[in-house]
Amino acid sequence: MLKLEQLKQNMRVEGILPGQAVELVAVEQSGPTSASVVYRRADGRTGERVLYRDDEALLSTPTAEAPWPFDGDGRLLSLASEAYRIHLGHLFDPLLAVHSSLIEPLPHQITAVYEDMLTRQPLRFLLADDPGAGKTIMAGLLIRELIVRGDLRRCLICAPGNLTEQWQDELDSKFQLDFRIVSRDMIEASRSGNPFAENDRLIVRLDQISRNEEIQSRLAQTDWDLVVCDEAHKMSATYFGNKLEETKRYKLGKLLGQLTRHLLLMTATPHNGKDEDFDLFMKLLDPDRFEGRYHSGARHSDVNDLMRRMTKEGLLTFEGLPLFPERKATSLNYDLSPEELALYEAVTEYVRTEFSRIDDLEHGGRRSAIGFALTILQRRLASSPAAIYHSLRRRREKLEARLKEGEAPPAEVLRPARLSYDINLDEDLEDAPDSEVETIESELVDHATAAETLAQLEDEIAILRRLERGARRVLRSGKDSKWLQTL
Repeated sequence: MLKLEQLKQNMRVEGILPGQAVELVAVEQSGPTSASVVYRRADGRTGERVLYRDDEALLSTPTAEAPWPFDGDGRLLSLASEAYRIHLGHLFDPLLAVHSSLIEPLPHQITAVYEDMLTRQPLRFLLADDPGAGKTIMAGLLIRELIVRGDLRRCLICAPGNLTEQWQDELDSKFQLDFRIVSRDMIEASRSGNPFAENDRLIVRLDQISRNEEIQSRLAQTDWDLVVCDEAHKMSATYFGNKLEETKRYKLGKLLGQLTRHLLLMTATPHNGKDEDFDLFMKLLDPDRFEGRYHSGARHSDVNDLMRRMTKEGLLTFEGLPLFPERKATSLNYDLSPEELALYEAVTEYVRTEFSRIDDLEHGGRRSAIGFALTILQRRLASSPAAIYHSLRRRREKLEARLKEGEAPPAEVLRPARLSYDINLDEDLEDAPDSEVETIESELVDHATAAETLAQLEDEIAILRRLERGARRVLRSGKDSKWLQTL
């Protein structure tokens, strides 16, 4: 313990600051019970403090100490050194993401990432290689390379619903990148009410977010280092006369461009044949360059610095061989057997009749649901005898169950089936996950009917029984002309 009177200039003292000794620069006795000291810390910074008699119990001179005692935790030093080495790895390995990922990249994938995209800061780019080029692999390489270079922390991927799980699986298995898919449950369970602010790596469904203004308002409150949009051609706009019509997806693309530093659009079909629409699409990347309306023969600017387009013919292996073999497609004609032809004509007539009945329905959503169900039946008829048989059987069973529920007279008006899915809420089912599409199709085929009375429902069930018997005969005959032709 040191007395206040013992404190001298240039003395080293412990107890003034917790956990370290300081050097006294100046000492002034400010009274019989206090002293004002100016001290210098080990890092060179100075400070000032008034000490009182009560502080004397904490003051002491440090025991003999070496300037570098080397008594720290060696394991932590090793971990810190390794982390720092990895942090600087990209300075010594220009292809660090390639060598630290579970992939075997192709030449065009490496050039896309390391020559066309990483060299652009900030990145505003359209990757438009042909299908099969591995654009997901290129995006994964870009994300991982930006992370190891310390240039990316928050990343958002916007993709059609049927591709979200594929994105999540590939990024995890090939690049060890953990991305979460934004779902309704995630939004409801969010502590702050905004999952976009709570998570740094997310995947969102294109249509889910483009059609929900509430979700977009939460997204608009965040910012991102990189946004990747797959199947970006769906973000389209066009002119009708002198009026610009922007789809909800296009408006989402404009929003995403405002929230991120790096923006990567990916599509295999960037151009729909209309230069005017293409200019609107490229406006998502560079609003200033493509401002105003396109006029024939007066393109705003060259787009080679904003996009890369490689066809399958130009994709090669490291040995210089074509990546894809030459594709030769042929059409095979086949004749239906008499039993198959009879079934085809009977189901087609049933579908045609039901289509004519839905025109009289008042509810537009119900008309859409029934029309969609009939289209699915026709598609399954062309698929295989087994597919149409099981579809007819399930539809007949579900409608019979509805008939048994009704105890009213036959002329009583039949209530429309209560579907868990409203066809008006998602007019583009191609963006839904495969499992969801299958569930929706099955529900519509099994329940959607144009019958408005119990009597009409009985008549439809009788038709379905007859069609089911015909499908069963074809199935048991073992004749599938389409399958036999492909053998």
